[in-house]
Amino acid sequence: MDDKNEHKPGAAEASATVTRAAHAGVAVAVAGPGRRFSAKRKLDAVQRLMRGESLEALSRELNVPAHRLSEWRDRVLLAAESALKERERDERDDEIARLKAKVGEITMANELLYAKIDKLEVGRPLAGRRPRR
Repeated sequence: MDDKNEHKPGAAEASATVTRAAHAGVAVAVAGPGRRFSAKRKLDAVQRLMRGESLEALSRELNVPAHRLSEWRDRVLLAAESALKERERDERDDEIARLKAKVGEITMANELLYAKIDKLEVGRPLAGRRPRR
């Protein structure tokens, strides 16, 4: 077989997909081996999967491995689940944030006081025997 006539896998199929899509009025961008998909294009692909399009057909059309499309779908579902778990903020959340800040301030003040005590007690004979709380 001649090297010039050798079939490159995927090249003919990708050009045929683009040609069919162009005739149908559909914009299709086929990713090459080094191209990256934007978040919007990934989401569009996942939405198509969720609407029931075949994973294999979509994989061939977009020139993306099926496992990658499955990963994108799984990540979208996890994000949707966590978005639905969130509850609305209320006055309790504000009070909790205020109290956490107050505890932080008190902790910092205590640490500074302990450091000052240690500094003042340097050189005293009983300084090491004082218990810390």
